[in-house]
Amino acid sequence: MTATTATKPAATANRAYRATFIIDNRGTEDTIDKFIEDIKKELAAVKADITATQNLGKRDFVRVTDAKFTNGVYVQIDYTAPADSTAALKERLRLNNAVYRIFVESL
Repeated sequence: MTATTATKPAATANRAYRATFIIDNRGTEDTIDKFIEDIKKELAAVKADITATQNLGKRDFVRVTDAKFTNGVYVQIDYTAPADSTAALKERLRLNNAVYRIFVESL
């Protein structure tokens, strides 16, 4: 007779992500570095470990939805975090007017 062992559910493993943020800094005197630091704090709040940060600079939009806002500063941040962190991050940044768009992809 073989003994069966109970297995514990696997702990949620961290996954690698790359998030691209479009920052809208119109009407503020804050630097882009300050906005990046604010985003990093939000990532830390959802238990993410940042592996790389890259400021891609100001780029024109391909499709302009607002005639007064035709370009934005793009920032890419690579991080590892639990699978449910993406939804939590988007929810935390939803009311932040400085973050115009968020695109998160799994690496």
